[in-house]
Amino acid sequence: MSAHGSPIPMTAHRSGPLSGVAQVPGDKSISHRALILGALAVGETRITGLLEGQDVLDTAEAMRAFGARVTRHGDGEWTVQGVGVGGFAEPAQVIDCGNSGTGVRLVMGAMATTPICATFTGDASLNKRPMGRVTDPLALFGARAAGRDGGRLPMTIVGAVDPVPVRYALPVASAQVKSAVLLAGLNAPGETLVIEAEATRDHTERMLRGFGANVRVEDTEEGRVITLTGRPELTGQTVAVPRDPSSAAFPVCAALIVPGSHITVPGVSRNPTRDGLYATLLEMGADIRFENIREEGGEPVADLHVRYSPDLSGVETPPGRAASMIDEFPILSVVAAVSKGKTVMRGVSELRVKESDRIDAMARGLEACGVRVEEDDDTLIVHGMDAVPGGAVTQSRLDHRIAMSFLVLGMVAQAPISVDDAGPIATSFPVFEPLMTGLGAALSRDSGGGR
Repeated sequence: MSAHGSPIPMTAHRSGPLSGVAQVPGDKSISHRALILGALAVGETRITGLLEGQDVLDTAEAMRAFGARVTRHGDGEWTVQGVGVGGFAEPAQVIDCGNSGTGVRLVMGAMATTPICATFTGDASLNKRPMGRVTDPLALFGARAAGRDGGRLPMTIVGAVDPVPVRYALPVASAQVKSAVLLAGLNAPGETLVIEAEATRDHTERMLRGFGANVRVEDTEEGRVITLTGRPELTGQTVAVPRDPSSAAFPVCAALIVPGSHITVPGVSRNPTRDGLYATLLEMGADIRFENIREEGGEPVADLHVRYSPDLSGVETPPGRAASMIDEFPILSVVAAVSKGKTVMRGVSELRVKESDRIDAMARGLEACGVRVEEDDDTLIVHGMDAVPGGAVTQSRLDHRIAMSFLVLGMVAQAPISVDDAGPIATSFPVFEPLMTGLGAALSRDSGGGR
């Protein structure tokens, strides 16, 4: 069932051409960070374009629990009155982070070097996800964690009384872990260093600088080294959240594969650490133009013009690109299913520990729809076909991106494709259904069209 209610079955039927302007929501990663850094700053932070999906709303509620005053003023317009670095108060209740792995891991980092205690939980999906990858480096600062077997939620974090700075080399490419360590380093004396072999999304580094922290980034023989000077006084800022490239991926990919489509998606982030899907689509022969390139809120953005592309061809994505498109592999596998030849996605083991095992979820769902796939721990191969049979009821597994991906596939399949529960879509893309139907997609909330 959905994280916050009963299941919402949804069916996608073969659609006519998509057209119009897709006003996708604000970037989820940046929205989380704006709320957290606003809470750690002195003074008022004003945020426009905040994603009001459930994941971000849960982070806003967490910041209130730690003592910040967080206020919604209108559609996407919020203010945060911060408590300063080290100023978090001990929450009176358990912090429920819903479905958000980003939210819980970043908030754990933000409170880990303050001498308070907090207990975290989430929905059924989040409570299955491993937290040791965050609690292990936080222990180096002096924080202590106690959770369920396997380092899973519910979990209590006891913040360090006398935190020390750390030097930490990421064992896997993870912006969540990197960000948690940097946020913990804010209230530790001296310099905290994070070393990553592969560059991951750099929103935290950019935003920390914007709030007044001293952050240096160097490329060395060890990898990319991020150095943060601890105990700065962060100052409240005005943050304009650009539109989320991970959310934009769904209308973009739908327009590429639904015959006759032509859409515009304005103001999408073109952050180079988030751009892997778009680079891959261009290699496949996608007709995507990037116009009005500019900077908003410290992030590069552009307007995307997307046309139906009938001659898409399969490609091989290199492992080094995986971190820049880790959330987009599910929808890429849908595009691959209707492309010529096979698409080989390498370096995708991180998908095994997202909201669901996304490799298994996409493989089983594609097979149910008549698509041939191959997989191992770190690779997903999709064999394209002229026409996808469809006619299946696919399992979303409480994963918003799995649900949206199969609904996009249903727009071009020969028979309708259903998802057992589209409710999780609200965690990241609450306007997905009206946005897609407004472009011309044939979606229905009945469950009878799948098979």
